[in-house]
Amino acid sequence: MSLEKNRFNVDGMTCASCQQAVNRSVAKVEGVEDVNVNLMTNSMDVRYDSDQTNTDKIIEAVKNAGYDASLKEAGGNKAEEAGGESAKSLFEKQAKGMKKRLWISIPLLIILMYFSMGTMFGAPVPEFLEGARGSSNFALTQLILTLPILVINGSYFTRGLKALWKRNPNMDSLIAVGAGMAFLYGILALYRINYGLAFDNMDIVHTYMHDLYFESAAMIVTLITLGKYLEVRSKSKTTDSIRKLMDLQPKIAHVIKDGQEADVPVEEVKTGDLIRIRPGESIPVDGVIRSGQTSLDESALTGESIPVEKAEGDKVISATINQRGTIEFEATKVGENTTIAKIIALVEDANATKAPIQSIADKVAGIFVPIVIGIAILVFIFWMFMGEPFEFALRLAITVLVISCPCALGLATPVAIMAGTGKGAENGVLIKSAEALEILHEIDTMVFDKTGTITEGKPYVTDVLPLNMEGKDLLYKAASLETASEQPLADAIVHAAKDLEIKLSNVENFEAVTGMGITGNIDGKKIAAGNKKLMKKEGISVEDLLPVTEKLADEGKTPMYFAEEGRLIGIIAAADIVKNTSESALKRLKEDGVHRVLLTGDNERTAKATVKNLPIDEYYADVLPEDKNDVIQKLQEGNKKVAMVGDGVNDAPALARADVGIAIGAGTDVAIDSADVVLIRSDLQDAVTALELSRATIRNIKQNLFWAFFYNVIFIPVAAGALYPAFGITLNPMFAAAAMSFSSVFVVTNALRLRKFHSLSNDKYEQYKPEEKKEINIEPLNIDYNPNSKKEEGLNNKKIMEETNMKKVMHIEGMTCGHCQKRVEDALNSIDGVKAEVDLAAKIANVEAEDKVDNDVLKDAVTEAGYDVTGIED
Repeated sequence: MSLEKNRFNVDGMTCASCQQAVNRSVAKVEGVEDVNVNLMTNSMDVRYDSDQTNTDKIIEAVKNAGYDASLKEAGGNKAEEAGGESAKSLFEKQAKGMKKRLWISIPLLIILMYFSMGTMFGAPVPEFLEGARGSSNFALTQLILTLPILVINGSYFTRGLKALWKRNPNMDSLIAVGAGMAFLYGILALYRINYGLAFDNMDIVHTYMHDLYFESAAMIVTLITLGKYLEVRSKSKTTDSIRKLMDLQPKIAHVIKDGQEADVPVEEVKTGDLIRIRPGESIPVDGVIRSGQTSLDESALTGESIPVEKAEGDKVISATINQRGTIEFEATKVGENTTIAKIIALVEDANATKAPIQSIADKVAGIFVPIVIGIAILVFIFWMFMGEPFEFALRLAITVLVISCPCALGLATPVAIMAGTGKGAENGVLIKSAEALEILHEIDTMVFDKTGTITEGKPYVTDVLPLNMEGKDLLYKAASLETASEQPLADAIVHAAKDLEIKLSNVENFEAVTGMGITGNIDGKKIAAGNKKLMKKEGISVEDLLPVTEKLADEGKTPMYFAEEGRLIGIIAAADIVKNTSESALKRLKEDGVHRVLLTGDNERTAKATVKNLPIDEYYADVLPEDKNDVIQKLQEGNKKVAMVGDGVNDAPALARADVGIAIGAGTDVAIDSADVVLIRSDLQDAVTALELSRATIRNIKQNLFWAFFYNVIFIPVAAGALYPAFGITLNPMFAAAAMSFSSVFVVTNALRLRKFHSLSNDKYEQYKPEEKKEINIEPLNIDYNPNSKKEEGLNNKKIMEETNMKKVMHIEGMTCGHCQKRVEDALNSIDGVKAEVDLAAKIANVEAEDKVDNDVLKDAVTEAGYDVTGIED
């Protein structure tokens, strides 16, 4: 199977029934795996097996349903194709055509209404149109005025009757049948009038000259077109957010080649080109500043109104505006890879998808039009059976057809989705699908990765605690080793050494020990840097230093041990900075009733210190990267709707597992690709904005659906004559057309209220920069520690682990994550004299004790912690 996905333009769809007809027809094509038709953008996404079918067969299926289709052209400027120019031109083209029709239809309709109804109010008309003798001219004049209106609005008849012939009746079918029946009845009346005049039967003349219905036919199509015009104008406003981004992207870039500046179309800019930007100009592509400094207005992308200072080495983003200063930057992302192009493409993709709530409307729309036609026929038969005149029964049947058009039903969801996703993009929140937007409002639990999400992910060195050496010597050895590492803690140590102007050496034989630390040779000596596990692996005991490291952990710092040639040489501690907006964001989530959970690989003490001043309900410490997915799954099994917020490669599985994955925009591409929502600003407040925007959008959709269903439930019975027996009230087809048009305009206007949505974020996110110097506490460890004597006594001797009185291996089931691992270790280590380490992957616990410990005691401790012991080996 070779699956492909293509997007098609579909022409001729006007209502939810059209959408369903196209969907059904394409879904029947052999090899089509999935089809998604979007009424709002007149587009269709199809995933199909290219070995069984092709685009020509798919287009043919659309034509068989009564519509036209074409493959959306690939290439070109992706940003323009994505939701800016294509959506804009689509709506503008539709509005322009309708406006032209209205310019002709409305004047003719006014004249027609004057002649047809003016006499009822005593308005003067030419003598040859007066009375019974002028009745033939009276009817013929109305026919002549009506024909141009019907012809210029003939698309309702061509599309509607074509769909009816294909047995896929739609909104246009209802209009075509309703207006067509009124017009044909008018022609019949004209013949009857001429018959009466010819045979001097004035009763027939008087009967039909007041029941021509030409004005009803003309009024129906004109009011429908007026409603559609207002609807399209309103729909175009839902793309304003994307269009604003498009307007910011310049068409020309000032590229410097061989020292000369040349204006180049932005589509021709290549990666590596040097581009010059002057004050007031927009950034054409993404890049990195090579010279100059300035401030950029990034409000269109991030929603942040305050300009951002930029200098050499800083990144610049396409479609942002240079406020002051001339800069030169190197292009790093061009074409469809620029930030602006990706944003617009993501929003378009979201608009092309369907929210689950839309399935309700889709199911109803699929059978709605045939049912309405059936109701209209029954209404006609019923009133004829009740003895009412033919004209009365026909008028009510026409009224039912016209008033029941399911436009509002089809628009209820997509217009709100488009407005919501557009508003999200305007606020720096990219929502990838309508499904994610809907599910997000149900979230009751939000899980956060710590590093880079709640904290900056850019730690700084707080303490340098050397053992039997100078602090700068320890920092020299540590920083020289860490230059080969890519960990954030390594960067912090290197920055600290540079701040103290310490010259570093090259590292040899560098090795990273997963989950433990690193080793390497500096000046010919082996240096080891890492956690307690690495020290144990190197045969080094750190027991004497545990009070020091525990104190550091209690302060929220992460301690790292350093050893040289098998002996401890000190500790370096670093702390990550909590983002200045994290606390306020978490408080807002608490107000929104969301349970807040923190995941961190830090030990229990450090994690506890981190969350001490934050409104966190629950935290999981010592969580390994592979365990994050398990934590999410465990929460979901507790009937929780879970959102995961993260930024790293190791967050990708958890982001995919969560009901909604939210990626911090400054994170990795893998994390962003795995997520359903992307926060451009890397500001946790935007996660709250996404949640609240989702709730506002779904509330809007429910209002729209309620109105759409309520409208039809109320007005169809009234149109059918339900009030006539008791009150003598019936609806005229003209009023029915006005009511139908109003219902669609109401739904679109209600969706536009989402444009007034405002994020409640009050705090400005200010990113911490590593180059900002922090005060470092350099203080020698005041511990009586002699490496040589200690080694003789066993402190640094590997035999220390071999000379214990008892060793056991426990096989344990039920552990699924680092949190489980920690609980088992704590349970075993709480037993006097017992030291235990748990291997989560192997599902075992290595237990050591100075004295003999009964197996039942060990087993009971693990069982009470909630896990099963399947065996114990001595």
